[in-house]
Amino acid sequence: MATTRAADPTTGLPAAPATDPAVTLPDYDAVRLAATRLDGVAHRTPVLRSATADARTGAQLFFKCENLQRMGAFKFRGAYNAIAALDDAQRRRGVIAFSSGNHAQAIALAARLLGVAATIVMPSDAPAAKRAATAGYGGEIVEYDRFSDDREELTKRLARERGLTMIPPYDHAEVIAGQGTAALELFDEVGPLDALFVCLGGGGLLAGSVLAAEAMAPECAVYGAEPQAGDDGRQSLHAGRIVTIPVPKTIADGAMTTHLGELTFPIIRRHVRDIVTVRDEQLIDAMRFFAERMKLVVEPTGCLAAAAAFAAAADWQGKRVGVLLSGGNVDLAAYARLIAAPAPARRT
Repeated sequence: MATTRAADPTTGLPAAPATDPAVTLPDYDAVRLAATRLDGVAHRTPVLRSATADARTGAQLFFKCENLQRMGAFKFRGAYNAIAALDDAQRRRGVIAFSSGNHAQAIALAARLLGVAATIVMPSDAPAAKRAATAGYGGEIVEYDRFSDDREELTKRLARERGLTMIPPYDHAEVIAGQGTAALELFDEVGPLDALFVCLGGGGLLAGSVLAAEAMAPECAVYGAEPQAGDDGRQSLHAGRIVTIPVPKTIADGAMTTHLGELTFPIIRRHVRDIVTVRDEQLIDAMRFFAERMKLVVEPTGCLAAAAAFAAAADWQGKRVGVLLSGGNVDLAAYARLIAAPAPARRT
């Protein structure tokens, strides 16, 4: 069922939530607490190096491999932290989330581990592998049409009707804090970095990474990376307000968001150096690089930060650059088609 929000007077599109100055934002202490909750539950994913990547870019690249996290993406961190923070009554009633795939799987798995029932609102065109994994972890799937239905309103309605606690994919304090533990581990392992590139959809991972960077590497330049077709984050950062766009069409299905959140935006705005965009063909080039050179399966969304770092190589010669590989959940048939296609000539 389609639902609508009031229109943004500038764009005519459904308005994104405004940033509320009274909202309490998560901080670095919340990230440290999340790390305690996740200790022994989440994988401490490896940080890998590649001589070929360093030679290609002229920088020292440190890849934080969240594609090797439980359920295949960083999303497990935020999902588990959010459910673990619930009280007993909330756990008994169950949780609900909306997601195109990785948050769906993360909530389903985290809920199963904590003995909580989970309902997941997923788009009808979600990747088959992500849908199957969500169901396999025990999540009850409710479908919607991403191009006509408002997933947030649908999820809120179901939460009210069923008495469920809603855990959104990015605009949630405990989710943001949990995601920030990936960058926390990276800085803890390799020390201060000159730059850090992070994928950007709704902003949970980028906001959490900012919280870690502010405390552990305040001189580090943090960059968000999003699809060229879905540059709401870049527009928002430059405009100084949350900008809403139509649902973007990109192979980076995990970044097909239309706006940042009222929690993620102010955190991103205060510390992120810039938000850059990458084309789908750059994502395919990065996927092919990881498969051929590092023997890693990384999904298109998971390659956003790497593609951005590769494109920005001229600015970081000889510098230490962190790259968060956010996930590796991809339909294998689609993955094979993408990386088997002839590589296009690189643009400069």
